[in-house]
Amino acid sequence: MAKQPMLRFVSVSKEMPEKRPPNLRTEDFGEIYREYATEKAAEQAGRCSQCGVPYCQSHCPLHNNIPDWLRLTAEGRLQEAYEISQATNTFPEICGRICPQDRLCEGNCVIEQSGHGTVTIGAVEKYITDTAWEEGWVQPITPAADRSESVAIIGAGPGGLAAADVLRRAGVQVTVYDRYDRAGGLMTYGIPGFKLEKPVVMRRIEQLEAAGVEFVLNCNVGADISFDAIRGKHDAVLIATGVYKARDLTVPNGTASGVLPALEFLTASNRKSFGDEVPEFDNGTLDAKGKRVVVIGGGDTAMDCVRTAVRQGATSVKCLYRRDRENMPGSRRETANAEEEGVEFVWLTAPLGFEVDASGDLSGVRVQKMRLGKPDASGRRAPEVIEGADYTEAADMAIMALGFEPEDMPKLFNQSELAVTRWGTIKARFNTHETEMPGVWAVGDIVRGASLVVWAIRDGREAADSILNFLSAPAQVAAE
Repeated sequence: MAKQPMLRFVSVSKEMPEKRPPNLRTEDFGEIYREYATEKAAEQAGRCSQCGVPYCQSHCPLHNNIPDWLRLTAEGRLQEAYEISQATNTFPEICGRICPQDRLCEGNCVIEQSGHGTVTIGAVEKYITDTAWEEGWVQPITPAADRSESVAIIGAGPGGLAAADVLRRAGVQVTVYDRYDRAGGLMTYGIPGFKLEKPVVMRRIEQLEAAGVEFVLNCNVGADISFDAIRGKHDAVLIATGVYKARDLTVPNGTASGVLPALEFLTASNRKSFGDEVPEFDNGTLDAKGKRVVVIGGGDTAMDCVRTAVRQGATSVKCLYRRDRENMPGSRRETANAEEEGVEFVWLTAPLGFEVDASGDLSGVRVQKMRLGKPDASGRRAPEVIEGADYTEAADMAIMALGFEPEDMPKLFNQSELAVTRWGTIKARFNTHETEMPGVWAVGDIVRGASLVVWAIRDGREAADSILNFLSAPAQVAAE
């Protein structure tokens, strides 16, 4: 693909239609209960027991004040509920859509633990924030006073955007550099539109632009502009690049036509939803329509791939995972959604390699059956190969969803002093997110490894507070 010119502003299509899933969750009030959505939200919120120890709040990475905004929703005080929700979460309408609530707030709801079914916290969060946008309660970002200091943010994903929001509200000048042609990171190009509608992401980016945040897009730091140049232009730098390097398998025919990385498949689908020209989708390479699709992996990305393949019209979709359902790392809710849509899960299986036809195109996945042995270091029972139980799973498209690893950041930025862990993630302090390089912070997946959007938001907000303390320190010293 030809290199795109560096862009300075996000281009947003106002006409892009929202894509809706064929099977909406019953708790998505704004879709199914459109005529009486407020009443349905109040009904769910009213189920909250207002327990003395709010496990929902303690199990939320942002420690959102969930009981209070549920109580206000139940009382019909939606604007106040929104204001409390927004106070601790930069993007509540996004978290309401994509957080794995079944393993966070909802999974630890005392109503759920008592066997009466959880309060649908995520759906209420989504509803009150969508209502806030519709009613004009979401206020523009207007700093009380502009400051002269500037901060560079490398990466326009959730961590970088959350930090940009906090910094700009404080009056700091913010420039965000990103390699893609649209901001949003995996929220824009990784997560499918049926889970996170792209206009929802774009309006937050528009809000930041309107506040004066500058976006430098199609910009590869280390190639188009050096890291040293960025440090020289700004008073502080925040690295929020995420992790995009796909884990791979070294197996026979691993590079055959029809064997695809998950992110390449998902990005093509999301670009089409924006109306972009995607030649490899149009010629069928990245389109699952009419194909037998096998997805390898058991995380949330694998679930995004299987559900996207279903929507594209695949003739069959199977997911191979080397452990069983109980040991699967992805969301149980996403797994159930995929099964409802016709995805077949083939548990305790792992790929040995890929088979090709005379033309070199994929014809099948060679699979070995597994059993679970003793627990490994993670506490999960380790899969063991069952000898002599190999077979071939017919496939026209195989999607590798095995997770992501960090790129070689010191090499990418030409900064040998940028300290990284043995896993390649950037070393940063737990509470302030400062790296060992003066004036440089790092947040999100590039520090944690592949994780959740909500954790990146928390990291970005915390790092922004730390950067503000850093920028204010010289003035405090001078005053003393």
